[in-house]
Amino acid sequence: MSTVGNSTNIFWQESPIGKTERQKLLNQKGCVVWITGLSGSGKSTLACSLSRELNNRGKLSYILDGDNLRHGLNKDLGFKAEDRVENIRRVGEVAKLFADAGLICIASLISPYRKDRDACREMIQNSSFIEASYSKPGFTVCNPHSVGS
Repeated sequence: MSTVGNSTNIFWQESPIGKTERQKLLNQKGCVVWITGLSGSGKSTLACSLSRELNNRGKLSYILDGDNLRHGLNKDLGFKAEDRVENIRRVGEVAKLFADAGLICIASLISPYRKDRDACREMIQNSSFIEASYSKPGFTVCNPHSVGS
């Protein structure tokens, strides 16, 4: 038994199908591509282009767009510092699940605090986390790794 929050009866349920089996089925390794940048910098456009190219190469991806997530999962959050921290934490947790499922998860959102991105990198295996800081007209890959290999 573990303690999560105030509950004392929450258990982690292991899946009978492991990450390796899912990756073999999809013929790809799950990972997170974290695209960060200022509002209007083109993060979503880059995410969509990357997703299209991966699809063209037979790779399964999913975009977690910051604005889209604020319509649902994060609609209860504002833009104060503590809300931004929680926003990034939630996106990181979802991205972690997608990567574990074998998908190439493209997270595209304003994430201004390095410590929050580092926390996401820690919850996701470092080799499965690729960070790119995007601003017109170019971008910088902060943690280059082979995507989807």
